[in-house]
Amino acid sequence: MTGPQRPTGPEQPDGVRRSGLRNPDKAVRGLGAGTMSLEALVLLLAIQPIRVVGGDLSGAAIGAIVTLAVACVVLAGMMRRPWAWHAGTVIQGLLLLSGLLHWSLFALGVMFALVWAYALHVRRVILG
Repeated sequence: MTGPQRPTGPEQPDGVRRSGLRNPDKAVRGLGAGTMSLEALVLLLAIQPIRVVGGDLSGAAIGAIVTLAVACVVLAGMMRRPWAWHAGTVIQGLLLLSGLLHWSLFALGVMFALVWAYALHVRRVILG
């Protein structure tokens, strides 16, 4: 006699697809927080190379970089809140707009917008 048949794949009896993670919400929050933290670190570390290689970096551009980096750090700590993901998208837009102050900020904005778009995709796939 065999017991009840369990599904062999990722499908559950109710048709819900599981991600295989013990706590998918926590994993996705970690992805968002890690992305925001990495962005803040790269922004702060990019100030000097941009000044040396990229030419004239105005005080407004440095202020924008520091402000965006601080916003990224604050947002990394608030990833539990559903609005934090929308705020992260706004930060990517602001970084792209800061490209008006210096071309290299636009380049960083494009790179991090792509990374953020991938993080949003992973979030949608895992959480549904």
